[in-house]
Amino acid sequence: MKVYTSIEDFKDVKNPVVTTGTFDGVHLGHQKIISRLKDAAKEENGETVLLTFYPHPRMVLFPEDNELKLLNTQQEKIELLEKYGIDHLIIYPFTREFSRLTSVEFVRNILVNKIKTKRLIIGYNHHFGRNREGSFEHLKEYGPLYGFEVEEIPAKDIEHIEISSTKIRKALQTGDVKTAATYLGHPYTLSGKVVEGLKLGRTIGYPTANIVVNDIYKLIPADGIYAVKLKHVGKMYGGMLSIGNNPTVKGKGRSIEVNIFDFNQTIYGDSVTVYFIERLRDEIKFNSLEELKTQLAKDEQNTLRITNS
Repeated sequence: MKVYTSIEDFKDVKNPVVTTGTFDGVHLGHQKIISRLKDAAKEENGETVLLTFYPHPRMVLFPEDNELKLLNTQQEKIELLEKYGIDHLIIYPFTREFSRLTSVEFVRNILVNKIKTKRLIIGYNHHFGRNREGSFEHLKEYGPLYGFEVEEIPAKDIEHIEISSTKIRKALQTGDVKTAATYLGHPYTLSGKVVEGLKLGRTIGYPTANIVVNDIYKLIPADGIYAVKLKHVGKMYGGMLSIGNNPTVKGKGRSIEVNIFDFNQTIYGDSVTVYFIERLRDEIKFNSLEELKTQLAKDEQNTLRITNS
């Protein structure tokens, strides 16, 4: 997959078959669009092109909204789109000036003059242009005028519930990582660097790796204990992860700590990726470290049952 951070670098692509959107999460609905995009590219003897935006439009248009958290970091999104077979990814800088483009200016200036779109595939209820004025109906008018075809993917439901990035965010904010994974089509992930912590876990036989996520917009699931898998230097391990304030041992603020099974390495400074499998329980304050240790043994058994099933 070729990645462009300047649309000026996008040149000489044969019969571009294009889709556009934020694609946060690259969930099953997005994957449906990508699948159709790939089929259409074969029909046109062309190549797939995904036009996305950074920063997320809401961050530019509503900077006072500090509540928005994203399902993917930029790198995570790139890796997922490459996994699902996109040929060309254009990451267009979203600015207030860009947001003022009318729908016809967006089509003419970007889709036609810059990308030279042969066919445009969009998701259900897609809007674009200034004040989201553009719609599928507009595109059906613009297509013949500017020489491209347009196709809309109908709403895709799972058990009659429409998939959306918003619904996935809400599931994660309650710790429901299983529902999130069902909508995403893959486990929710978290990537970060391992840093030194208080090292109290090792005193009770459960050493943990403390993970720091540097992207302030990345959504961290609700506090609690989770069964996870963890990737380090290309190798996968099982583990159990805690998000919260460590009330029993008086931790220093909210932290993300993972006990990695069958692992005995010093990995400070290394990058790891966590895959959330299932939430085990709430964070609890125990009366003693011995009580905590007993519960951790139960958590470990539950995690092994879940991750090995």
